[in-house]
Amino acid sequence: MTPAAHALAARLGALYPVLAELPIAALGEVIEAHTHFVTVPGGSMLFDEGSPCQGFPMLLSGTVRVARGSPGGRSLELYRVTPGELCVVSTACLFGQRPLSAHGQAVEATELVLLQPQGLDLWCQHAAFRRFVFGVFGERLADLMALAEAVAFQRLDQRLAQALLGHGSSVQTTHQALADSLGTVREIVTRLLSRFERAGWVRLARERIEVLDGAALRALAAGQAVVPSA
Repeated sequence: MTPAAHALAARLGALYPVLAELPIAALGEVIEAHTHFVTVPGGSMLFDEGSPCQGFPMLLSGTVRVARGSPGGRSLELYRVTPGELCVVSTACLFGQRPLSAHGQAVEATELVLLQPQGLDLWCQHAAFRRFVFGVFGERLADLMALAEAVAFQRLDQRLAQALLGHGSSVQTTHQALADSLGTVREIVTRLLSRFERAGWVRLARERIEVLDGAALRALAAGQAVVPSA
């Protein structure tokens, strides 16, 4: 491998340990001939719904938000990809030779290696890499099934309460970010958060939500009858 390819292989290997199980020749051939290094600022659209997939992204730094849009302009966050993880939308597109079913946007400044389809095919000839890809596929599928269940069967206030839990006593986020993750509009999230604040469950600040009564939020998230004051 060239020095540049060797350095890139080292960075990838630190985040994707499965690469250490590939033959050196296969690792080097793909990195030198079938990858592109990409760096983008936060907010950049990396891929869009209905477009052909240009490659298989492997993140080195940053975060990519993968979401499904609607004709009305709303979007539902499906999952986020961080270094060491894989994007199953891109994987399904490449394996099924179909257009992308969601869009991906960099949440922050992001570095990634775009693995071309030929490179993915070569690495998938090795059992260790195949197991890794399909293992992540299975985990993401379970997450997406849980999301579908929540959207279909849980009220929005339950899902919002769940979104506020697990981050400690202070959640650094915006109303718009919560709306995007829940597949709704900012005005509805703001209205529900105001109800939560009047009930004494949270305190709202600029780009921050302080959790005051985690027990009440957990009860609401579980579908128990907890009603904020009007």
